[in-house]
Amino acid sequence: MISDISISNTDLVDPNLLKTFVTVVRCGSFSVAAQNLQYTQSAVSQQIASLEEDIGATLLTRRPVATTEAGARLLEHAEPILLRLAAARADVARASGQPPEALTVATSALALTPRVAGALRALRARHPRLDLTVQVSAREEVVTAVATGHCEVGLIDGIAAPNDPLRLWDEGTVTAVGVAERDLVVTLPTTHPMASRSSLRLADLVDAWWIDAADVAAPLVALRSLAGTDGLRSAVFYDGIDASGLLALVAAGHGLAVMPADQRLPADVIGVRLASPRLVYRIELLHGRHASEPAAWLADNLSAS
Repeated sequence: MISDISISNTDLVDPNLLKTFVTVVRCGSFSVAAQNLQYTQSAVSQQIASLEEDIGATLLTRRPVATTEAGARLLEHAEPILLRLAAARADVARASGQPPEALTVATSALALTPRVAGALRALRARHPRLDLTVQVSAREEVVTAVATGHCEVGLIDGIAAPNDPLRLWDEGTVTAVGVAERDLVVTLPTTHPMASRSSLRLADLVDAWWIDAADVAAPLVALRSLAGTDGLRSAVFYDGIDASGLLALVAAGHGLAVMPADQRLPADVIGVRLASPRLVYRIELLHGRHASEPAAWLADNLSAS
């Protein structure tokens, strides 16, 4: 039995207390959380005590610092609440703010294509004084950065059924615009027994070893879901956003990966068209509901035909 969490109907939990609670959990330490929040350790302790009094349950053990069952339940709610509040602030700022003098574009590793780079060059010609920053991040980090206002424009890539949008964590916070759809290939060493085939099915590769590179290649969890299989075993987990590093592992025979057909491959790696299931590689541009003129111009000029 977990402790009941009861909150007075007349009281709302202070978001600042929730932020402190989440920070302590993430850091696993009151002192480290205090440094990150620029508070004193005693202030952090007092805020956690206040939150526990408001909630009516013990949320954290102190030595070691860990969530109780009630704290774990609150954490499930607290992180989405804080993210939604940040997104709301960003949305209001976009609606009432002045035209930006700077534009930050967050992009996943493979979404920064030559076409996107060309559009950014045209945008700089249109706004010569615009201070442009491009940052490469993991896919989920791109979505969060746009939703919370840390950047105005995001570019993400992923796999989907033809003409289907990518699945976002919160479709109500950001607007997604299709930029491109491409065929997919299975990348494998040129010495692989299936390298000479004209096409491959995932069903042919259920027993093969794969590299799980969730932020560069098609995530294995998505491939398994779309292919309706529990196979596709992971031999290596690649925790990075550099395509060249992933392809070096493919070339060395560590496993296979599914990537867009227009990805440049080294001489010792070949891409064989993925024929089944019918999937596409998709790029989408993300912006807030109240897009600035530069963000709206990029969306208009990159929209997939």
